[in-house]
Amino acid sequence: MVSGALFTSLLVLVLCVLILGLAHAWGRYLDRPPPWGGEAEQKALDLLKQWLSSVQLAQYERTGRFDVTGCHSGKRYRICRGRQMNVHELDQNGVQIAVWCFGPEGCLPVSDIMLAQKIALETDEHAALAVANRCR
Repeated sequence: MVSGALFTSLLVLVLCVLILGLAHAWGRYLDRPPPWGGEAEQKALDLLKQWLSSVQLAQYERTGRFDVTGCHSGKRYRICRGRQMNVHELDQNGVQIAVWCFGPEGCLPVSDIMLAQKIALETDEHAALAVANRCR
């Protein structure tokens, strides 16, 4: 027979493992294309790579992220692989000073989102940041 305290401890442990497993799975889902989008994600990745400069492409292939320069301010932004909160504003020393969240509407492949963010910052930085959410 299991005592009440031991049962409660086991129940809490099982719930924690379940919650951690769900959180891990959700985090992995957010950084992956929908299950039906494998081919779409590959096409989007190929397109993104075509739009990256040689420096950006090397950076992306090495780290999964790349830097862009804002067309109006000259600020440096790092676009990381992800769907949201993935645009990091950097200071002159490369230290993150803010995180921006903006992108196209709809359920798109991650690489399409990253390409849209790149083009927006490099061609109309003010408009992109006007609709973005900023977090320090």
